[in-house]
Amino acid sequence: MPVVRSSEAVVHEMHGARFVSYASPRSGSTELCAWRGEIPAGTEAPPHSVSREEIFHLLSGELLVTLEGRTERITEGDVLIISPGAVFGVENPTAQPATAWVTTSIGLEAELTDGTRIAPPWAN
Repeated sequence: MPVVRSSEAVVHEMHGARFVSYASPRSGSTELCAWRGEIPAGTEAPPHSVSREEIFHLLSGELLVTLEGRTERITEGDVLIISPGAVFGVENPTAQPATAWVTTSIGLEAELTDGTRIAPPWAN
């Protein structure tokens, strides 16, 4: 039975946030990737588009999310569905950290608005 212990999760850091990878090809997954995103207070991630659908479930805290030019505040328990190609940005304007659980399919790539392409290791 494939079990990924929390002590075995791989931690990555980018743009001021932490990505704690649990399910990826590295851990034995063949279709999906899943990670915990930790967004510190005052963090603003750069807008980007993704190549695959992402499901973003906010576990704790509050965030301002911008999706295709529309900004909304999301709170604990809310889920955001991000379509491939949609421009997405996250900001934590609060004094508390926020935590999310994100799931996507293997092979996701992100493109920043300046054209920089990223193949995040937690999703590949």
